[in-house]
Amino acid sequence: MSVSSKCYYAIRAIYALAEHTTPEPMKIADIAQKELIPIRFLEVILGQLKGGGFVQSRRGAEGGYRLAKPADQITIGEIMRYVDGPIAPVDCVSQSRPKECAFHGECSFFGFWGRVRQAISDVVDKTTFADLIKENQERKGGYVRDWTI
Repeated sequence: MSVSSKCYYAIRAIYALAEHTTPEPMKIADIAQKELIPIRFLEVILGQLKGGGFVQSRRGAEGGYRLAKPADQITIGEIMRYVDGPIAPVDCVSQSRPKECAFHGECSFFGFWGRVRQAISDVVDKTTFADLIKENQERKGGYVRDWTI
């Protein structure tokens, strides 16, 4: 399974918006700069995420983007599936779009690939953006930058 650049950037954009705690919307240029996303690509991604109900936008000089619902209610899995489609290491174990295998039920690896898909789904479906923020705050709390003796 490979995560597309578009999906990777969508996850990073949602993360930036989840970290943004002020009431005013976040400017697209600020998201692009913070998360190192090409601004033209980010415009397309945010448009798609808006269509999926994940973000809201406001036009004008005071405009920008914000999350459509709290960060603890958006999972990584939701974003991944919305942008890239089903999460499956091979097509035959996809739950939403399974493809017929050439081995017709006699595949020695079907159970294995099913467990891999389930393990990935368990992680991405149980991880919210609020969880990621908390995890990164804890990780950064133990790191002392430019500390010298």
